[in-house]
Amino acid sequence: MKYALIGCGRISVNHIAAALENNLDIVALCDVIPKNVEEKFEKFNLPEHVNKYIDYKKLIDIEKPELIAICTESGNHAQIALDCIEAGVNIIIEKPIALSLEDADRIIEKAKEMNVKVATCHQNRFNRSIQKIREAIERGRFGRLLHATAHIRWNRGEDYYSQATWRGTWEQDGGTLMNQCIHNIDLLRWMMGDEIVEVVGMTDNLIHDYIEAEDLGMALIRFSNGAYGIVEGTTNVFPKNLEETLYIFGENGTVKAGGKSVNLIEEWQFKDRIDDLEEVKEKYCENPPNVYGFGHKPLYADMIDAIKKDRDPYVTAEDGRKALELVLAIYKSSAEKKSVKLPLEKCSTIDFKGRFRK
Repeated sequence: MKYALIGCGRISVNHIAAALENNLDIVALCDVIPKNVEEKFEKFNLPEHVNKYIDYKKLIDIEKPELIAICTESGNHAQIALDCIEAGVNIIIEKPIALSLEDADRIIEKAKEMNVKVATCHQNRFNRSIQKIREAIERGRFGRLLHATAHIRWNRGEDYYSQATWRGTWEQDGGTLMNQCIHNIDLLRWMMGDEIVEVVGMTDNLIHDYIEAEDLGMALIRFSNGAYGIVEGTTNVFPKNLEETLYIFGENGTVKAGGKSVNLIEEWQFKDRIDDLEEVKEKYCENPPNVYGFGHKPLYADMIDAIKKDRDPYVTAEDGRKALELVLAIYKSSAEKKSVKLPLEKCSTIDFKGRFRK
């Protein structure tokens, strides 16, 4: 299967590695900064027949790949996605799927029109720990779901933001909830039944005065099934990343996934007692070298299979929209200082431009 990558920044190495591990035929890499492409060629010792582009539209026209991964700055995801779909190319979009609900809806509608597969790169859904928890959810082992909490306690300093001028801007990125926390926000919503009634949020920029968006976000969420959710996201933790955890509490079960990227099961208590905590902890433990985890390889494998079998990918564009909607709802609630009802039809990061201007 012919594959190309658009955007050769920080996360692109995980995508290239996943493409190679899944035996995709890499035909081209593209980035508006040629140096980024050259660095990836050197890192992976890519063969000479892999072509280099600075114009993604030329790449699409000339190479005609079957699958493209979009790893550019977040604000460009939507337009590139729409151009790929219009050309009939299946796509994997790095999170977030877009920065506005209107753009996410355009992607979903155009993909249906063109019969193109779109996967959103929420790769932590493929963590062994998360798959084990999801199995327990689907089997009803928790009984009634009561509440869940997602904590993302990380550190990002000025050196991180200075690597790329788009980071932390409302036009091209958003803040910690949209960039660093959206993976766990996706998991929280997915585990608790997806359908949300109401969100109350607070956000602030406490110590990152060189970025536009938030470095702290808190939210209380009410689901349509009567359960509740709590989000705590920050990039202010001293001196480095502390943890990313997901707790789920049900009438018959309590689970905690922790580690760098919810890659460990640290609590596993169920009324049915059909498995042992220590055995589960050992079997469903992963130790990734960084917060990106090992999920890209299985996400790619699933997308390849979805294309071949003409089925939906495991993480769809609609899933990407749901995670985006929740982040935007938190932003909206914080800006308006009131609870926000879901579903939202229109909202964008641009709506909050100037929010924390000193």
